[in-house]
Amino acid sequence: MLTLKPKFDLHRDVEADILRKEASVCRVNEYSGAVDTHILNIERDGGILFSWKGATGTTRIGKYDPNTKQNKLLYTFDKQVCVSSCSLNKEETLLAVSLAQNTRGVECIKPISKCLTLLIEIHPISNTKVLKAVDCRVKVQFLNSEADRRSVLESHLLLLTEDGYVDLYHVLLTRQEGYRVVMANAERLSKTAERIVEEFCWVQWDGLTQRLYYLAHNGAHTQDKFLMRCVQFYFSHNCETVLELPLELPANSFHTVKFVNLGFDHYHLERPEKELVRMEVFTNRIERSMCVCYSQPLKDKQELIYTVVLVHKDCSKTFRVPLGSDPSPQKASQLHPLFIPIGYYILVYLQGYFLHCINTRQQEVLCHSLFLSGLDVDLNLQCQSADMTVLHAEEESCSSLLDLASGRIQAAELNPDYLLQMLRSDAPSRWPCSKTDPQRLAALHCLLVYMGNDPNLELKIIEWLCDNVNAFESFDQIQEFILASLYRISYEKSLSLDKVLPYSSVFDKKEIPVCLFEVSGVLCTTELHIEAVFKGKARNLQGFWSELQWNTERTKYLDAVPNPRYRTSHIQADWDKLRSERRPSGHMNHMEENTKKVLSMVDTWCLDKKLVPLFQEEDHQQRALVGLTVDKLREHLNRNLPGLGKKKIDSLVVNYVAKLLELIRHMLESVWLKYKLGPRVLCLTQQGSPAEWSVFHFMFRILEATRGLCLPLPPGYHTLLAVFAVRCLPHHTFLQYIDHGVLHLTETFVSRLMTDLDNSDANERLKFSILKRLPEPMEKRIYHMWDHPVSSASISRDYVRTLLEKHNKNKGFAFTGRDKPGFRPEFLPLTYLAKILSDIEEQALNPFEEQENVDARFVEETALKQTLILLGFEEK
Repeated sequence: MLTLKPKFDLHRDVEADILRKEASVCRVNEYSGAVDTHILNIERDGGILFSWKGATGTTRIGKYDPNTKQNKLLYTFDKQVCVSSCSLNKEETLLAVSLAQNTRGVECIKPISKCLTLLIEIHPISNTKVLKAVDCRVKVQFLNSEADRRSVLESHLLLLTEDGYVDLYHVLLTRQEGYRVVMANAERLSKTAERIVEEFCWVQWDGLTQRLYYLAHNGAHTQDKFLMRCVQFYFSHNCETVLELPLELPANSFHTVKFVNLGFDHYHLERPEKELVRMEVFTNRIERSMCVCYSQPLKDKQELIYTVVLVHKDCSKTFRVPLGSDPSPQKASQLHPLFIPIGYYILVYLQGYFLHCINTRQQEVLCHSLFLSGLDVDLNLQCQSADMTVLHAEEESCSSLLDLASGRIQAAELNPDYLLQMLRSDAPSRWPCSKTDPQRLAALHCLLVYMGNDPNLELKIIEWLCDNVNAFESFDQIQEFILASLYRISYEKSLSLDKVLPYSSVFDKKEIPVCLFEVSGVLCTTELHIEAVFKGKARNLQGFWSELQWNTERTKYLDAVPNPRYRTSHIQADWDKLRSERRPSGHMNHMEENTKKVLSMVDTWCLDKKLVPLFQEEDHQQRALVGLTVDKLREHLNRNLPGLGKKKIDSLVVNYVAKLLELIRHMLESVWLKYKLGPRVLCLTQQGSPAEWSVFHFMFRILEATRGLCLPLPPGYHTLLAVFAVRCLPHHTFLQYIDHGVLHLTETFVSRLMTDLDNSDANERLKFSILKRLPEPMEKRIYHMWDHPVSSASISRDYVRTLLEKHNKNKGFAFTGRDKPGFRPEFLPLTYLAKILSDIEEQALNPFEEQENVDARFVEETALKQTLILLGFEEK
């Protein structure tokens, strides 16, 4: 499920170098003693602080630089000490350490009771200042100084104590002898301490963003009411509380203070049964999102309960997962999931039980979050999840996993091959479709939206669509591919479109299948309006906080609006009305202008060779639907996102529809290459091959999917589909497809059919059958292209009708030819008609002007036949 890439190995990158240095100190070729190396902390720049046991009974602290791959010795204690916390300032001039009481030989049944906190000058090594000597654990963490503040030497240090308070020390430095950096206020250091937090029971540090999250009891409520606050430190070292979020946790959730992301204490290992609640906060700058994740202890029902608070979505979701067989009380007390943020997914992993990939962007229904249980769970971890620590950076899409036991750090990313395998695998017979469909849908959306920028991956998905053309029981995979791909492309252009554009076709169904609402193995309850409060005035909120606040307020606004997400199928009534219009109107002219904008965008994107003959003809029906789609989508965005501005919205809408047409052509081109089709497939005189049948089936499914969503197709699509149909289908089946409205006859296709096929009996019957199904205006134009007696008779009838209509309009026309030679009075109607044709022949359009002269005898016979029919003597 995960792809793990090595980033750091304590044994490979550090211990080998340490052994060489210790061998040099001892003046031996190879040092064989135990160095007992431990990772202490990871600073904001990625530097890893570590300690080891020296050869002469000392304790050394060093730093590994991930950029240069070099190790550096920072400080050496002249005896063995227990370093429980450590931090280095950015200039590498000060080292803060907390030393725990040495408990060697003492039974470790209680927390370490004594702690000594030191501030040490290391550039060069000189003074040491005792900051605290208390009977509780103390964590130390330097703030990151501003990069360009070279003129002022200062460092700022956080001290977080197990007693539940946080102090900020302001350390002024001075430079002596040009290179020595020493503390300028060492004697008055304690007086510079500023109390930042008065009381907390849980605290988390985010070094990259310089934020401190802490949890305290909400005094205005009962004991199970907590208030999470976030303190933002700026480069100027000012700080302010920017967020307050009420949380409802079990009473007495924390027996001791819980420190998260504040280094690694190898001398205080909290017993798992004491950890009733595991909680972490994750932010994502790209998504402008914040998620608060926490799990609750097992209860009598033997089910795990975990909650993900989506601050950016103004809601929280609580999940319940039954664990099946009752675990032992000892094992049950240690059951806490691992929260792993990857992109906009939060992975909740309980080793041996389940994996839940929660989609924090598309959280409306469970089917867009992947849930696996039992034998399907495999993260490729080489250790127990309880030994893993998640290292998350807001700016990175992937997370890192630290195995403290082995000292390895690995970057974790979702594995696309694993998700593709989920799509391709056949459902086992013991599983109903209701279980496999939600997993396939979630995997498909992860591939399309989260990983969809990889063109090679997109080709693999299209190949899977071609191999699995039949729709699944609860969703249409081609519809999902189209909407999810368009959603990803549009979201990259404007994050504002998150809540207004469609991303799944399941919402267009009259009734969403139950299996997509209720995923087997997990229950979900949603709580709306979580009451997050952004502190301070809006003008004081900067960067991420202003974006998160805007995102949250926009979510609240759109949640209050009826139907904020665009539904493509809602334009069906307007489309039916537009098709019923026979005469051009101002509205249709407006639609045509929209279509021209879209097709001009498509042309600019199609500079490569065109494999599939699309966009090469005038398909008036599809052009009208393109224009209508632009009009309705623009109207929806203007109504729900007026702040974007009309010009921006118009550009987004045109790009959206243009990319829709381009996406469909891309699907066809991929299938064209898959089956190695060439120009010969456009020849109507040959029978279709099995490969062409497969392409026809795929094209037919695309037609079915787009009709279900009322989406337009590229001009020329219906012509190409009809060509494949007439080559692959029996003639009677082909005509049934036309009668049932499945195939749309275009003038380009019918004209090619009339000219390319010979007049054999079968082809003649097919042509007659098609002519009977054409609308009258097209039928007249098509008759001119078919060299056949019946078409000539039709042309003649039209010719006579045109002459008569023109004569009726010519009032006052006198027939004066009775005395002329050649007058035959035997049959006056025929004589009269012949004279009219003779006198006004040049006034009418001659359909045969490019051919030989009109056969007068043939025209007379046709006119006689027509006259008898008009007089009622014969039937037509």
